Amino acid sequence: MRDAVVRVRGGMLGGAGVVILLWAAQVRPSARPDALFATAAHLSGLLAGYGVLVLLFLMARVPAVEHGVGADRLARWHAFGGRYVLLLVFGHGLFALLGYAVHEGIDVVSAASELLGYPALAAAAAGTVLLAAVGVTSARAVRRRVPHETWRGVHLLVYLAAALAFGHQLAGPDLAAAAWFWALAHTVVAVLLVWYRVVVPVRQALRHALRVADVRVEGPGVVSVVVYGQHLAELRAEPGQFLRWRFLQRRLWHTALPFSLSAPVRGNALRITVKGLGGHSRRIRRLRPGTRVLATGPFGALTAARRTRPKVLLIAGGVGITPMRALFETLPGGPGDITLLYRAGGEEHLVLRAELEAIAAERQAGLHYLLGPSGAAYDPLAPQALAPQALAALVPDLTEHDVYLCGPPGMAGATRAALLRAGVPAGRIHSECFSF
Repeated sequence: MRDAVVRVRGGMLGGAGVVILLWAAQVRPSARPDALFATAAHLSGLLAGYGVLVLLFLMARVPAVEHGVGADRLARWHAFGGRYVLLLVFGHGLFALLGYAVHEGIDVVSAASELLGYPALAAAAAGTVLLAAVGVTSARAVRRRVPHETWRGVHLLVYLAAALAFGHQLAGPDLAAAAWFWALAHTVVAVLLVWYRVVVPVRQALRHALRVADVRVEGPGVVSVVVYGQHLAELRAEPGQFLRWRFLQRRLWHTALPFSLSAPVRGNALRITVKGLGGHSRRIRRLRPGTRVLATGPFGALTAARRTRPKVLLIAGGVGITPMRALFETLPGGPGDITLLYRAGGEEHLVLRAELEAIAAERQAGLHYLLGPSGAAYDPLAPQALAPQALAALVPDLTEHDVYLCGPPGMAGATRAALLRAGVPAGRIHSECFSF
């Protein structure tokens, strides 16, 4: 996985370097104020355009990239990069406006009015407004108050914004000699998006013909959904991975949400276990058998392929038990090689408990429940001084284990800190964490 991260990150930075070289090869040095503004506008515009392409590529759901880098890391890169792309877009607009105003000897308002008279510039300005809307709804304080389907709908405006800006980018003087490069980059990303976000999902839907077979209550607000289909072995879905599920039922069909497999694929059956945290996940409890299902994937890199040591510690918090339960059953190992720590608020919140205990007994694997509120004085998963000693007492030879971790962001961060302080190398802590 580390090699994939290095390659993808290096490719993105290398592309930015090519863009800067294209700009440097065509820039005409000048000390005039209007020329300086224009030069800054050209560079920021090129980098902004390239940045939008990178953001789209990161979310294109290319299997090789998702499996190698991890969907959670890609999402973090996407969110982090989006802030800088917005800054570059606004900087490009401001520098271009100031450069034109100085060159023409007019005020900024008049310059803006004249620039918007050009169709390509007006389209680019509209694209900027759309990107700003995406940025506002993605801000943490706003997103907490916006329904997921609304956020997702606004986020799709990125595609329209990129299309509106494309003509303006080709018309720029910096790209006159390299329009072919810019067009090729846009074409590659567009093909990847259409293929993996449209063609592949439609093909999978027709091939696998998924339908809900059963909905089972597992605990307070938690249900398991069993889905039947055809040719499921072709999915090559591994324990620890997730798919994006769209249930074709009223008030659910328009949103696809990621849920991990809570059991290995068995014959013609898939199973997910869902906790009702949001409106859509709560509606899943009312799914009817026979409901058609569209599922794309699998995605995620929290699989057996990350393993580097004979002994493995699985740590789950809340509904994060779902991928851990599948790994608990399937990771190769002899007696004592596999241990599961399961954090929950109380016994009534232990999901799939009977299955976990049956697996532990059959495999002679370790199973420990950590019940009660987190942050207690001797909590092994808390960010405090005694946590490393508590972990080491609970799991002998802790530093010789690979650790798989899945849970809410706060719990996952605190647990990772405790593991590092206990001496577990960072390269042996494997996690994927999502917050929707």
